[in-house]
Amino acid sequence: SHLLTPQILVLKDGAEETEGKGHIISNINACQSIVEVVKTTLGPRGMDKLIHDGRSVTISNDGATLISLLDIVHPAAKTLVDIAKSQDNEVGDGTTSVVITAGELLKQAKAFIDEGMHSQVIMRGYREACKQCLERIKEISVKIGDKSPEEKKELLIKCAQTSLNSKIISKHKEFFSKMV
Repeated sequence: SHLLTPQILVLKDGAEETEGKGHIISNINACQSIVEVVKTTLGPRGMDKLIHDGRSVTISNDGATLISLLDIVHPAAKTLVDIAKSQDNEVGDGTTSVVITAGELLKQAKAFIDEGMHSQVIMRGYREACKQCLERIKEISVKIGDKSPEEKKELLIKCAQTSLNSKIISKHKEFFSKMV
């Protein structure tokens, strides 16, 4: 039957096939290299990075900008880049935080894998942790449905100002936040 036909893989020159624990560790290490690039740009003491690609020079501390300039070829690292791009497209901020958070989750998973824990057990634990986090967020969230229109507007302005703090226009956040 066709189900017993051996699988044929065609790989590019220089490519290799790995599986199991070594493959997972290799994927985590590739993602950690992306984290290392952006993590020092985070926060009030975050540093700028200078990237020279042979034609142009870019200086930035914006995670989305830095990640877009990197030539990532590793499939797992590309997935991390896709997560960062999705964050930037959906929210417009937080790419560095998303990459660092994912990197920390992977670093913890790597320690468990090194101890012999199966990846499915780790994933189940992360899903449960996510579920508990979402429940806690619901518990501490602020309901604005019963607020007056003025109070709602003030809350939205404060939210916008928080996001604008990390942007070039942060000096004018009060002006731009009122555009809500």
